[in-house]
Amino acid sequence: MRRRSRHIERHQVGRLGWLRAAVLGANDGIVSTASLIVGVAAAGASTQAILLAGVAALVAGAMSMAAGEYVSVSAQSDSEAADLAREKRELAEDTEDEQDELTRIYIGRGLEAELARKVALQLMAHDALGAHARDELGISDLTAAKPLQAALASAASFAAGAALPLVVVMLSPLSAMIPATVGASLVCLVVLGVVSARTGGAQPLRAALRVLLWGGLAMGITATVGRLFGA
Repeated sequence: MRRRSRHIERHQVGRLGWLRAAVLGANDGIVSTASLIVGVAAAGASTQAILLAGVAALVAGAMSMAAGEYVSVSAQSDSEAADLAREKRELAEDTEDEQDELTRIYIGRGLEAELARKVALQLMAHDALGAHARDELGISDLTAAKPLQAALASAASFAAGAALPLVVVMLSPLSAMIPATVGASLVCLVVLGVVSARTGGAQPLRAALRVLLWGGLAMGITATVGRLFGA
């Protein structure tokens, strides 16, 4: 007798919320802190001043990322809650019209009218608000906004990213600090781009080139500005 194998699918969409925040935080932590370090070093500052600036950038950046991400995702969460409340009110006031609306959605997705009607009725009998949230509004447990999760992921990942150039500062002599910081940061950015692309199921090379370009550009401009003001 043939045994049925368990078919377990692993999709990337469930990771997108925290993945986006984590990648953005780590990338920003590396780029902003490394750029600040390179700019201050190019201005002729001492190792102690450079390290102090880097630590301040880590703390301020992590808090800024957490606050910004929380506010942004909270606004999305509030919008989702308002849409759900309106949908709940519409279901209570005119159930039949909501059934017709869901039926039209399923017809538009390729179901025959009679089957679409049956599906709409059965899903609404099971969980009317859930059916409309998922198929009309595009809101589900996988895609729902989670402000606290996004804020914590952003803060932690920013701090982790910002710590990398700080370690380079502590280990490098002042004369080699700029090239060491730039080189290590670019390598870390490439690795981060590849890992995040693979985790999200995207093209690794494109992601790596993208972060390499913008990271190098940011550090180059900041170094130029620091050298000009230092002179």
